[in-house]
Amino acid sequence: MTETKLLPAGTVTILCAGDAAPAVFATPEEALATLTGGPAAVHTGEVLLRDDGTPAGPAVRRCEHLRALADEGRILVSARTAAALGDAVTLHDLGVHRLPDLTAPERVYELGETPDPRPLRSLDAVPNNLPVQLTGFVGRETEVADVRRRLAETRLVTLAGPGGSGKTRLAAQVAATDAWPGGVWWVELDAVTAHAEVAELVAATLGVPVEPHVGAARSVATELRDRRVLLCLDNCEQVLDGVADVAVELLRSCPEVAVLTTSREPLGVPGETVWRVPPLGVEEAVALFVERAGAVRPLFTLDASSATAVRSICTRLDGIPLAVELAAAWLGTLAPHQIDAGLDDRFALLTRGPRGVPARQRTLEGSIAWSHDQLDEPDRAVFRRLAVFAGGFTLDAAGGPAVLPALGRLVDKSLVLAEDGRYRLLETLREYAAARLAEAGETDAARDRHLDHYLALAEAAEPELDRDKDAWRARMEPERDNLRVALEWGLTREDATRGRRLAAAVAWLWNLRGRGHEGLAHLKRAVARCPDDRTVLQARLLTGMGLVADTTAPFDLEAARQGLDLATELGEAGLRARCLSLTGLGHLYTDLDTAWDVAVEAEKVAVDAGDGFARDSALMLRGIVQFVRDRHDEAVPLLTEAGEGLLRRGDRGLASTVLSVRSMIALAAADLPRARELAEQAVDVAAPLGDFHRVNTTLCQLALVHCLAGDVEAGFRVMEPFLRLVETAGDVFVPGMARVMGELHWRRGEFEAALGWFEREAVPGTYMASQGLAERGAVLRALGRTEEAAEVLTTAVELTRRWSLPSPLAGVLEQQGHLAEPEQATELQHEALALRVDHGLRLGVLASLDALTTLLARTGRAADAARVLVSASQARAELGFPRRPVEQAELDTLGLATDEPPMRLDDVVAFVRRTRGARGRPSSGWGSLTPTELEVVKLAAEGCTNPEIGTRLFMSRGTVKTHLAHVYAKLGIANRTELATLAATHLS
Repeated sequence: MTETKLLPAGTVTILCAGDAAPAVFATPEEALATLTGGPAAVHTGEVLLRDDGTPAGPAVRRCEHLRALADEGRILVSARTAAALGDAVTLHDLGVHRLPDLTAPERVYELGETPDPRPLRSLDAVPNNLPVQLTGFVGRETEVADVRRRLAETRLVTLAGPGGSGKTRLAAQVAATDAWPGGVWWVELDAVTAHAEVAELVAATLGVPVEPHVGAARSVATELRDRRVLLCLDNCEQVLDGVADVAVELLRSCPEVAVLTTSREPLGVPGETVWRVPPLGVEEAVALFVERAGAVRPLFTLDASSATAVRSICTRLDGIPLAVELAAAWLGTLAPHQIDAGLDDRFALLTRGPRGVPARQRTLEGSIAWSHDQLDEPDRAVFRRLAVFAGGFTLDAAGGPAVLPALGRLVDKSLVLAEDGRYRLLETLREYAAARLAEAGETDAARDRHLDHYLALAEAAEPELDRDKDAWRARMEPERDNLRVALEWGLTREDATRGRRLAAAVAWLWNLRGRGHEGLAHLKRAVARCPDDRTVLQARLLTGMGLVADTTAPFDLEAARQGLDLATELGEAGLRARCLSLTGLGHLYTDLDTAWDVAVEAEKVAVDAGDGFARDSALMLRGIVQFVRDRHDEAVPLLTEAGEGLLRRGDRGLASTVLSVRSMIALAAADLPRARELAEQAVDVAAPLGDFHRVNTTLCQLALVHCLAGDVEAGFRVMEPFLRLVETAGDVFVPGMARVMGELHWRRGEFEAALGWFEREAVPGTYMASQGLAERGAVLRALGRTEEAAEVLTTAVELTRRWSLPSPLAGVLEQQGHLAEPEQATELQHEALALRVDHGLRLGVLASLDALTTLLARTGRAADAARVLVSASQARAELGFPRRPVEQAELDTLGLATDEPPMRLDDVVAFVRRTRGARGRPSSGWGSLTPTELEVVKLAAEGCTNPEIGTRLFMSRGTVKTHLAHVYAKLGIANRTELATLAATHLS
């Protein structure tokens, strides 16, 4: 076979026009002079010429890829050529674009008087996270086309082959296509060691919140169900079962999703096409060698003195790309014939290796071993000790300045990758290094050093948790894989103290990216290693479990309770304050009084201990209790103060909850701009956490704001990603989710769907048992199922009164009023209105006005009804809260009209209260008392004070006083003593 020569042609201009082969010219002007039209591309760079004069090299490929972006009639020019042309021609800057070769983006210009408005078909046209390649992709055009064809046909293709055979680069090149409008997503699995982590990493890469009940794989499948997406899973061999689970789930659930995997062995699942990655052809391998050689020896060319040796190297390395690149890297110190000679003994050694190992694997091992043997012993020691790292490492972790020279040499030899200030070993190289580490008998010592480093790192970072959790998160998240490995090692040692300390130090890590269940498992294991321990460390671990359980298992208070007992025993005020807050949060759903009392105690302990986080948590809890009870004037200051401290420290989870609650309060007050602002801020604050509970709680609130403002479709759009998970998961606890979904469907007129969601809103055994009942009654009434509605509303009255929940009670009373006869309806609607007015629930007041409009019309007071309707409609328009379509239609059927000008909201409320009818009721005496007045009399007769009556009936003290004054006037008495005497007669 004739040996190919590659000789330098210098810096020239390359022209790729139409389907013609690339041509070279001395200057850009000469190249342009030959053009008669597009599509074409012009680029300037260093070119090598083959024996037949064909241009080759990275610059030629760059021009070909630029030509691929040119539509019919367009002439594209690279930045380098544009600079050379200057003002000689008219060029239009089209911006920076990634070309299909995946290397660094290129600024592209268009030649011509008028730019073509069509967007370029660059890689940026498709959503993707494909890694930027620092070197070009050489050859394999046929293979790329074949894999793309098979992928389109079968949807699951595994590129199988030995380590270093070029699977990753081939997969990336296959992925660089516009055939996937839904996106191309790259997931690197080389640091993953547990099968269960595969789906979690896929979810994190795609930004899919993981629903804990169904797991990551189904969460991803639900998200991608209707999208045309290519998912690339790289380096799967160590977690084949985990990859198989994800692939099968996607194949079953997502008809337009394709999966491309790289692995040393097939997944072994139905529907898989195993595509064996062949070695590079000799000429392609030689081209790769020459191109990589140019990075370490710029003047290197393939001439007569070097061609034979390079061909020999590439042939003996079986054309395995990594082996070729490792060999080329030595051209900085060795000549090609020295590299060729250096392979002799290594191949001989490998041919006597263990049976059953593929030949290419033995060849690659020979190349790595040879490269390893060229290192000085200090460099070898550094190299093998790097095997303990997972997911990359820093210089400090590797040993600091003392190892920097050796690390630099390892990077130069392609044994270590340098990426944005961090370092990484390819998995094949890491395994090789691990074997050398074991041979040296240093594995335990290296793992101990690794554990010591990350324990010191975690404990040194702990103070940031109380100052700036964002900074802590930025510091810890890149080390998640190393922390996981260190934890595993530390908790398996005979003395598990270091592992337990690390578990305590990084407990907060598991509140991020939906890793709560994993974190609880680590923490439980750490506690179980010393179950009878009564030290501060055990208290910290229990507190950490409580922190993670807050969103992962919100009704499980056992760890927080145990932590509280131990912290109290040890006199650890800070831990005690945190555990008090955690137990208080647990009580929030089941016992508001206890939650309040615990929060008050937690705040006091936290202040004494100087623990800002615990104090703000307690303030937040107190604010939420007051919010649930509709004491908004008291809740807002508590929540505002708590939120300021939480945001200042970067406590995004609790801060987002505070913002969401404040948005709810603003909605209740009919302050739409403020509600929207707070909801959007809550979403932004929670988003970096990637946590299912926190993120989706904030999304629910934002969707509700859109919904109540009348933009139902915007609400559905906000909820859509979450809904995909919910549909799969079934029973998911995210506060507010069912309410917003029910409201959205209700406003669409989808009553059955709305009813189903409202039924899910009630959580038995919690104050949320009363949630959604008023809405269920309303929807049942709309469906004509009035008996069922009445039963639901009767239950709702009992629950809302038991839990002292004014807003839900008002909603229930309003709905009962729609079912009642006029006289009782009047009492019910006015009681609902009074509750709403007394608690500042202006959005509810609007609903009461609509209900009273209907009631007034039913009772023959059309003129009053019209005045109320026109005034309420104006208030809704000004505040931005349109009625539900079905309710607007009901009001329209009344045919009400008036020439009276609209009244202000407060004035119309005063009007309906002032003109309240009492037909059939005497003006004085016991029979003149209203149902609400009778409730006040009953409690007063039992000896309740005005504040106690207010608490029981959800009234302010002033309202209670007013009711008593009316009672005294109607009964002709002057004090409680006389009232008690009359009550004893009439209530007995």
